[in-house]
Amino acid sequence: MAYAITQSCCNDASCVSVCPVDCIHPTPDEPDFGTTDILYVDPKVCIDCGACADACPVSAVKPVDLLRGGEEVFAQLNADFYADRPERTSPARHTWEDMGPTVDRPLRVAVVGTGPAASYAARHLLLSTGASVTMLDKSPVPGGLVRGGVAPDHADTKGFSSLFAWAYQHPRTSMYMNVEVGEHVTHEELLQFHDAVIYGVGARLDRPLGVPGEELAGVYGSPDVVGWYNGALDVAPDTVRLDGERLVIVGNGNVALDIARLVLSDPRQLRRTDMPDAAVDEIARSAIREVVLLGRRGPDVAAFTRPELLMMPPGIEVVVARDEAIEAVLDAAEPGSKAALLAALPRRDIDLAAAPDPGARLVFAFGRQVTSVEGGDRVEAVQIAPTGRPDEAIKVPAGTLIRSTGHRGRAIPGLPFDELTSTVPNVDGRVIDPATGQPVPGAYVTGWIKRGASGGIGTNRVCAHETVTAMLEDAAAGRLHMPSGSRRALSALLRRRVPQLVTRRRMLAIEEAELTRGRVAGRPRVKFTSVDQMLAAAGGARR
Repeated sequence: MAYAITQSCCNDASCVSVCPVDCIHPTPDEPDFGTTDILYVDPKVCIDCGACADACPVSAVKPVDLLRGGEEVFAQLNADFYADRPERTSPARHTWEDMGPTVDRPLRVAVVGTGPAASYAARHLLLSTGASVTMLDKSPVPGGLVRGGVAPDHADTKGFSSLFAWAYQHPRTSMYMNVEVGEHVTHEELLQFHDAVIYGVGARLDRPLGVPGEELAGVYGSPDVVGWYNGALDVAPDTVRLDGERLVIVGNGNVALDIARLVLSDPRQLRRTDMPDAAVDEIARSAIREVVLLGRRGPDVAAFTRPELLMMPPGIEVVVARDEAIEAVLDAAEPGSKAALLAALPRRDIDLAAAPDPGARLVFAFGRQVTSVEGGDRVEAVQIAPTGRPDEAIKVPAGTLIRSTGHRGRAIPGLPFDELTSTVPNVDGRVIDPATGQPVPGAYVTGWIKRGASGGIGTNRVCAHETVTAMLEDAAAGRLHMPSGSRRALSALLRRRVPQLVTRRRMLAIEEAELTRGRVAGRPRVKFTSVDQMLAAAGGARR
């Protein structure tokens, strides 16, 4: 009974590390790592030891004989990956797990952010060195993308947060939450108390379409929508209103599929998740029954991952809008490609100028672009044209438009920033001054702010490893300045600057309060959706 890796795979390669027979690929040493939707178990080599299942932080590795609920397809997907793959020559010990050079003194490192990229960096420092780690976050609670970016109905993936709880509670970790770096404390001040500062702050901004009418109410960026259905503190509970019978989403990546699936889902199922009640109530109120995913290009370059589409729940009809050029691409699709996966879907003549048909339906419309948005106070229609032919636009009735066109990072005070890539200029995580081409001493980045908004949660493990290794190399070479301030002095500074500072004890009190609310309601957790609610839950735990 071999094992197979399924939909919720996070790609962090924890399973690779523990496999005794090297049967899980691609590994971080191999060139195709990060390019595949998931990792794959070779059923011919697997010895059924179960070590990979025990190590997986998101319960994605399962015995083939126990696959249920549509997951059976992953047994074949795992096997197919090895059908034409050349014989492997990778070593049993993978070089990406090297801990890095030894440093002759304990370091003090600040890590800004508590999402996966930042938390992997902290975890690596704590596991491989004697460093003391200071974690700072603008939110009173940790989690970053795991808490605020994973769809509420992906319960296994949300369980990823437990992987980092160890780091947050480690005796060499200090937690300072509800702190805005750049406002409450500067980068230069952090370097007075630390050898280095690692930024894992993600990419919160979206990419506008640049079309007339985009400023109308009812047009949303996907970061706000994702934040809304995840109870993000910087997104008000009433931010999103789902008007009309048709929702148009520009983009066809995993986030677009998440939004489409949730909007078309049965609200009774969503009430069993940690989705805020206000978001579930809005979905229940909504009359939307058709979601159209627009792709500027063809199905051969669709951005979603295969597992995300394969696990679309029953009750939602998934179709491809008929188009002569698009159908030619589908018919010529290479076996195993995303285009081939889409080619297996029903093709329909979709009259986007008319009201949607009854039933919940998801429509892939490739080779289309939005040319303008129309309406009075709110969106009433979207002009959609074949890509590159705006004069052939048709008026599509729609009450809501969502941009899901990628994320952009924002500048970090005190560090250089590349507006073109929306990242901090760096080499292997070392921040580089573009004026001189030299590293900025003590400054490092990891995650999306380092490499751009690409890769899933687990990709950050390898990314953080590279950054921490670069930092340790600099420390061993004497390129880091020893801090002049003590940990006690930093604590005193932050307590003076931040009236409602949340330290580890208060952070854990908020976490326990949410989980308790969830147990009462029969849900994983019931989130607080404002800082004031969180601070009230923390209560007297500060002392």
